[in-house]
Amino acid sequence: MVSRRPLLGLAALAPVAARAQAPTPGWAPNRPLHLIVPIAPGGALDITARMLGERLQPLLGQSVVVENRAGAGGNIGAEFVARAEKDGHTLLIGAANTLVANKYLYGSRMPLDPLKDLAPISRVSTGTILMVVNAKRPWTSFAELVAAARAAPGKITMGSSGTGTTSHLTMELVKKVAGIDITHVPYRGGGPAIQDLLSGNIDMMFDVMPALMPHVREGRFRALAVGSARRVTYVPGLEAVPGMDELLPGKGVDAQVWYAIMAPAGTPQPALARLHATITQVARAPEFGERLVPLGFQPVTDASPEEFGRFLAAEEGRWRTLVEISGAQAE
Repeated sequence: MVSRRPLLGLAALAPVAARAQAPTPGWAPNRPLHLIVPIAPGGALDITARMLGERLQPLLGQSVVVENRAGAGGNIGAEFVARAEKDGHTLLIGAANTLVANKYLYGSRMPLDPLKDLAPISRVSTGTILMVVNAKRPWTSFAELVAAARAAPGKITMGSSGTGTTSHLTMELVKKVAGIDITHVPYRGGGPAIQDLLSGNIDMMFDVMPALMPHVREGRFRALAVGSARRVTYVPGLEAVPGMDELLPGKGVDAQVWYAIMAPAGTPQPALARLHATITQVARAPEFGERLVPLGFQPVTDASPEEFGRFLAAEEGRWRTLVEISGAQAE
């Protein structure tokens, strides 16, 4: 049975700013690094990976190849990294769905246990999700969307970057607490879903902000809500967009997204330490944050790989609850 109690504590822990560290001696890459993105090109995770990769190259003295390996809710890319050489040259950039929620979505079909088969390094960014509709649709508020969904159950279509993603799970929760029926259309990444929303093949998305905000600012998408409990005042242009506490008071909906870097389990400690120091140096740089914030994300780092590991362990309970509440299962 699916629990219907409000989701409490879904929000990720507040950003933790790691103190500045000098690069760790004892390990250096001796060939190009591969940063695996477990979704299709064009989505927010892909954008963040490329921003990170271009800044890592001069610090590590090697090129960083960003490679997309999409499929199975991120499991294909995650398994590829878990099976890669344990030498620090193959890394994964993952989100909460791939690193925590998938084990509850896939059950016995899950090909790996991320907390055992991958080594944590650090988070790099955090944010929330944004509900948008094609600007040619008639709905100008969340209330109007809800009314339309109640009048024609299942007719409105929502695209997402995949089954079990934050956008999908949060929308399933919103549907339950609002008493509406909207048809979920999963894609292999945010990019393809955005293209279909632009062309009018689907009606709406509830997804991460970086890939959506340019279209909001240019008038092609209309923002109706943010997934966090409160408004996102740090993003120019979203100050008037309501949060979930305003729209669904007392329901405990507070969706937060975080992106993080992992390596294969068994990667030597000197490599993990050097990668942590370099990645957090990039994430703390003012120019990295300056590019993230207008897109709806903020930099966040963990003080050590061990601290990030503890954060991951705590997140498991949060995401297990969300999967139970949503009733979602991997297709």
